[in-house]
Amino acid sequence: MASTACFVIVSKNDIPIYEAEVGSAPKKEDLAYQHQFILHAALDVVQDLAWTTNAIFMLLHDSRSDDGIKSFFQEVHELYIKIFLNPLYLPGSRITSSHFDTKVRALARKYL
Repeated sequence: MASTACFVIVSKNDIPIYEAEVGSAPKKEDLAYQHQFILHAALDVVQDLAWTTNAIFMLLHDSRSDDGIKSFFQEVHELYIKIFLNPLYLPGSRITSSHFDTKVRALARKYL
């Protein structure tokens, strides 16, 4: 079954620091923009409640696996912590690491 997901990490300043369209469904540009719109609209709803950390992790998905989603978030959070602890990374700046991107996409294939 083809699935699609959009994953984004948003900094405390409402700036997306990482975005990825992941999944096995064929990619359509219009669908990518729709996913971004939905996630940014959802951010408006949750931002007042969630800003106790430096970043919000958001996932738009069509998966039915709660355990898979939980595992995905746990492992991506560990990757983010490794990036965050890097002395060369400026908190709140865009994550441009190809290693991070590759790992997130592999985790999405594994769990979503």
